Amino acid sequence: MDLDQAASLLSGADMESTKALPAHGTPAFVMTDGSNGLARNLPGFAGKIPATCYPTLSAMATTWDRALVRRVARAIALDVRAAGAGVLLAPGMNLKRSPLGGRNFEYFSEDPVLTGDLASAFVAGAQSTGVAATAKHFAVNNQETDRMRVSADVDERALREVYLRAFEHVVRDAKPDLVMASYNRINGVYAAQNPWLLTEVLREEWGFDGVVVSDWGAVDDSVAAVAAGLDLQMPATGGASDRLLVHAVADGQLAESTVRTAAGRVAALARKIDRAAVEVPLSADDADALATEAAERSAVLLINERGTLPLGREISVALIGAFALAPRFQGAGSAGVNPLRPADSLVESLRDAHTGSVAFAAGYAASGVETSDELLTEAAETAAAAEVAIVVVGLPEDAESEGFDRTHLDLPAAQERAIAAVSNVAARTVVVVVAGGVVTMERWRAGVDAILSTGLSGQGVSRAVSRILTGAVSPSGRLAETIPLDLAHSPSHPTFPGERGRSTYGESIFVGYRGYDEQGADVAFPFGHGLSYTSFEYGSPRVSRDRDGWVCEVEVRNVGTTAGREVVQVYVSAPTEKARRARAELAGFDILDLEPGASANARVRCARRTLERWEPGTGWVLDSGDYAFLVSRSSRDVIAEVVQAVEGSSPTSLLTPDSTMVEWLEHPIIGGRLLERVAALDDTGATMGLLSSPVARLMIGGLPIKRLAVDDGNVLTVELLEDLATGS
Repeated sequence: MDLDQAASLLSGADMESTKALPAHGTPAFVMTDGSNGLARNLPGFAGKIPATCYPTLSAMATTWDRALVRRVARAIALDVRAAGAGVLLAPGMNLKRSPLGGRNFEYFSEDPVLTGDLASAFVAGAQSTGVAATAKHFAVNNQETDRMRVSADVDERALREVYLRAFEHVVRDAKPDLVMASYNRINGVYAAQNPWLLTEVLREEWGFDGVVVSDWGAVDDSVAAVAAGLDLQMPATGGASDRLLVHAVADGQLAESTVRTAAGRVAALARKIDRAAVEVPLSADDADALATEAAERSAVLLINERGTLPLGREISVALIGAFALAPRFQGAGSAGVNPLRPADSLVESLRDAHTGSVAFAAGYAASGVETSDELLTEAAETAAAAEVAIVVVGLPEDAESEGFDRTHLDLPAAQERAIAAVSNVAARTVVVVVAGGVVTMERWRAGVDAILSTGLSGQGVSRAVSRILTGAVSPSGRLAETIPLDLAHSPSHPTFPGERGRSTYGESIFVGYRGYDEQGADVAFPFGHGLSYTSFEYGSPRVSRDRDGWVCEVEVRNVGTTAGREVVQVYVSAPTEKARRARAELAGFDILDLEPGASANARVRCARRTLERWEPGTGWVLDSGDYAFLVSRSSRDVIAEVVQAVEGSSPTSLLTPDSTMVEWLEHPIIGGRLLERVAALDDTGATMGLLSSPVARLMIGGLPIKRLAVDDGNVLTVELLEDLATGS
């Protein structure tokens, strides 16, 4: 192909398709959203193709179930292929830096290990069908406020240990066909035209050989983007970007080989998609059953006082809340699905599942934000006449969406008034929370007996909730993000979402539960928390080395009377002598399904990377010392601890005359050489005495060492320092 043709492949043909070059064997391909179900637009944006609506990724994350995520992703991809598309623009895998993130329902969690594992499973499931998956939004796209241009100003260590780690895992492990460059800037440079991000890190360091596509409208400078490593600008530019690239080559601003390499990647992906075998998608019934299973596994039982749940067989129930008639089941924005089967009413589902009576009262208006004395009185009277009252609450659809961030964590006041009206008179009160993001529960938590959080769990939500409430299914979800007592406790709160085009990530590596632990702050419910209808007993854990990490094994027994699922979590507490570390970080997890009285061995692999930290100027470092492997039910519920001595790799930071005195003296190789050279040259002993004085280290240890070499005749010279630093 000639240069014009090559350049033409680097931008879209329209809003969803690439250009074709039939003479060169390059077909077009179609891209569609669909993180929780096919979301392809009909022609002319006249709605979307009907499809099964699965739980959002935030709800899938609370399952902690790699295999289930893979099955759901595969089912979505089969629908994508049947609808004529070849690229699935999912999974979204940005970390939840703040509970206010407007798009948090589209992302997995606040932790890079959980996110990386589940996103890898999603990619593997989708690409098993021949559909190409897209890891997005690369990178540090953690807010919707000013999302098209805001600069995420974040230090190198936090970038590597937190915000890039999950992407690295997915690229290396699952090998997605595409990575989507995000809208935002990173430390002042747009992600879509950032050569460090797209070429040095993604391609050269991680070995990514697929297509880098821009988010829709994310490219500020087409030439700079291609030069940085972007392959495909979306959507169509009407040929404008194609001409810019050709002119840039002619003017010597852009290498022709760069354009041809990018075009080759796009063409190769188009042919790969075109050659893939087409499989039959799941039937509507099978897909609906899978969506319901996923919804069951995603529900998190937060509290269950006095054994209120599950409901007794003949117990009378008052079901309160307009959302019980029309539950929310997905978020708003580009990923929204036109459900093949709308979500059932929880009123009807519970009446079908429960053998006792189920009375209903709205409690608040259908909007979710208004109520009246009449509605509250009716709710209270209905609740008082029943043995258990169940209040269904949640965020209205316009409270969380792509395009804007939330400003608070509160439920609408009308719904809190309904909870109060019911809990004041009911014998027992259960609250079902339907929301894609975190909500504050502290104003009403003490007055209720049980709280079940469903997330936005797709078209099967009502049947799933009914089966959990009645005990047909034991809840097994675990929180994938911390629920704070107060928004002000969030580690990012002082600087989220930033101002004047910049968002400063002042909390650095202390994101999510790491930050709450660093502050010593109490939380409402910790990361990883979730209750069951049964109980589990743990044996003594064992930790051993394997090829590239450690394996923690522990026997778990179901000592209750109900079948249940346990999510075994292992956190690692690292030495802190060399650098600040989180109190504990998730290193791995396993899932066990156990019948009453049964036991099984959980095997949790903790990769070496989960113990390492990033040392600027050096790279990944494993510090030597004692590491505590914490077998846990949540980030704050540790069951057992195994301490393992680890022989690490010491960082060999580059030294210059501007490095501090302490940095020179504590360098594992050069520090000793410095003292030897000074001792040999120092006739008076003055300089040697200064360098070896504990008091001097405390007082001036942070001084750049070259400032000690200013006096004429001093044996500590800049020339000596430069010789030592270069190995002379």
